[in-house]
Amino acid sequence: MPKIFEYLGIILFFYSNEHEPIHVHAKKGEFESKAEFYIIDGEISEIRITNVKGMQPLKGKNLKDFEAFLEEYGNQIIQKWINYFVYHKEVEFEKITQRVK
Repeated sequence: MPKIFEYLGIILFFYSNEHEPIHVHAKKGEFESKAEFYIIDGEISEIRITNVKGMQPLKGKNLKDFEAFLEEYGNQIIQKWINYFVYHKEVEFEKITQRVK
């Protein structure tokens, strides 16, 4: 389970046995959501946040922080996904302490 980012206490990570579409999990405390990336012609066309079965979803301020982070760091998340799942490379963990918006 590689952790790829921490943003304002929200941990973003991949499970090691992931599947498409490209997506990332976000967890803070007992709350977890996931964001799926839909790509058309090499560009992110949509980011869809969904619930994780058996988990309470992120809510309120944490959900808004997650959404803002995805907008700002979406391409980096996708690149880390490709590096990890396609090229089987290690991915670097980054802690982001400044609010993105």
